[in-house]
This record gives sequence, C-alpha cells and structure tokens, in this order.
Amino acid sequence: MSASSVLAHEDARLGFEHETNHLVERSDLYTWGATIIGPEDSEWENAVLTLKLTFPEQYPEKPPRVRFTCEMFHPNVYHDGNVCLSLLSENWSAAYSVSSILIAIRSLLTDPNPNSPANPEAAHLFSMDYNDYKRRVRRIAQKSLE
Repeated sequence: MSASSVLAHEDARLGFEHETNHLVERSDLYTWGATIIGPEDSEWENAVLTLKLTFPEQYPEKPPRVRFTCEMFHPNVYHDGNVCLSLLSENWSAAYSVSSILIAIRSLLTDPNPNSPANPEAAHLFSMDYNDYKRRVRRIAQKSLE
C-alpha cells in the first residue's frame, strides 16, 4: 500500500482521541500537526504540547520525523524539538500508526530515558536534581496554557 493510501486511511480514523488525549490535523498529506495534552499526575500535567509530523514517501516502511513545535525541556527531546525515541528509528515497524506514535511520545513525557539523552542538560537535572527539573518543566507546562 502506498504512503498516500496509508496516510489517507489513518487520517480518516483520527480526530480527537479521548483515551490518548491527542488531536491530529493535517496541513497536507505528508505534513501533520498534533497536539498532546500532558499526562495527569506528571510534571507535564495539562500542558498543551504541539508537534509536527513529517511523513516520507516510503511511509509506513520508514518512520515519520516528529518534532515538538512548542517549548520543551526533556531528556529525549533535542533543542530543535526533534524527538529521540527508538520507536522512530531503529525499532520502527510499519505496524505503528500515528496514534501509537503519539501514545509513545506521551508516555515518554512521564518516563524519560536519561541514559540516551538528546538534551544532556535535561537528562542531568532529571537524574541529579529532579526537583529543579520538575520546576523547569512545570514552568513550561504553565506557559503552554497561556
């Protein structure tokens, strides 16, 4: 099945998904925007986080590029917003859907991997001074609501 067919099928299935707290909108067939609501009982709680998903023509055989377009401070998010997640690289499978990608990213918010840091400063604070890390994240989460 071609990338355009797969993406059109996924687009038809998506909208706001209450179980996973995300909203997907597409600019064009290969560029989609997404909004994730920060998970409850986490430092990201209720944050409104925006992402851009860019799909290659080889999708679903190759993963999309996923980048936060809002301010982020997280061990597994590069300064430019790109997400460092094995599911989006070496562990990619054509079985993953846009919804499963967003669920994995939302899960990453509450369970970062500081041993594979995209942002060394965030990873260091997460591991060595969690209270300061949490303070910085809560500031960003609050700003996302303004």
